[in-house]
Amino acid sequence: MTPVAIRRWAWIHKWSSLVCTVFMLLLCVTGLPLIYHHEIGHLLGNEVEAKALPADTPKANLDKIVAAGMAAYPGKKMMYMSQEADEPNIWNLTLGDHGTDENYKAIAVDARTAEVLPTPQFEGSFMSVMFHLHVDLYAGLWGKLFLGLMGLLLLVAIVSGVVLYAPFMRKLDFGTVRRERTKRTKWLDLHNLLGIVTLTWAFVVGATGMINTWADLMLKYWQSTELAEMLAPYRNAPPIATFGSMEEAVRQARAAEPGMKIGFIAFPGTPYSSEHHYGVFMNGNQPFTSRLYKPVLIDAQTARVTDSRELPWYLTALLVSQPLHFGDYGGPVMQFLWAALDVITIFVLGSGLYLWLKRGVTVPARAASEQEAVAEVAGMPALAQGEPR
Repeated sequence: MTPVAIRRWAWIHKWSSLVCTVFMLLLCVTGLPLIYHHEIGHLLGNEVEAKALPADTPKANLDKIVAAGMAAYPGKKMMYMSQEADEPNIWNLTLGDHGTDENYKAIAVDARTAEVLPTPQFEGSFMSVMFHLHVDLYAGLWGKLFLGLMGLLLLVAIVSGVVLYAPFMRKLDFGTVRRERTKRTKWLDLHNLLGIVTLTWAFVVGATGMINTWADLMLKYWQSTELAEMLAPYRNAPPIATFGSMEEAVRQARAAEPGMKIGFIAFPGTPYSSEHHYGVFMNGNQPFTSRLYKPVLIDAQTARVTDSRELPWYLTALLVSQPLHFGDYGGPVMQFLWAALDVITIFVLGSGLYLWLKRGVTVPARAASEQEAVAEVAGMPALAQGEPR
């Protein structure tokens, strides 16, 4: 690679790194506790605990579950109900004044006794702060899109850093840390080594994080296209006077999709259904398929299945990327690996900022060799960069 080409890559690397590094540090720091959100929730007492009952205790009728939730908040309407895969004895209910109420109330109901359980409020908790800072900076859709742009810049910085790393390592053995040189040189070598080691992980997490920031846009597109097509026969239907049985609706959904389990249920008037439907979103029983959903639309008056189809490819990609982003696929081992790589990446980003602040005087603009050209990028806060020997 010529010195001119290296300088061009260095410019790309420099500015993509400088713009995104502080935000990437924020995302890595806030993402670390989110990897262990269940464990931290239990430790802080923010997780709902089901009562200890015999294993063969039968499940309560779902209509009783819904009635218990509505009795807890008279005047509110049911919005959603769902179950966590590791908590089959608890139904999580969401109620509000209307189907898109952002000031909703969340409660937990025992799936066997239909008893409302003490439910710590998520909003305002430590994990809530970490979640909002990581997901949208408390700025809603625009915050998500901004962080998505920062994720794109991270990917650019990674790719350009790899390009610059190749000529830098031409005269050095892999993993070399030049301890006999200056303190800044030792920091640079560690920065480069750890950056290149975490390269694949940083790229995967950055890419999946960027995809996740587009979730709202993807869902809106799906709602306006495929979901609208599924609901088309009910476009001019009169309002429902009496809603049918939720227990029967779920029974019909399970019969339509045998071998699948309930992920969540959207009630009439919410964005995932219509004024005339229950949206029963099913998922599989395997580690991979448990992350995917298949919507089954149930007539909310007759409890009859009206449509069911697979999600489009872009929503499937979104659902696959979400657990991969937080290391939710492989249990404790993968959680530990994700946490360790997250900590290393925090060091890489922090050391990059240190190197930039301590960069000192610049080298001559016209470098005479590849190694001298690489020297021009020394001190940039990115995942891989070089300094001449």
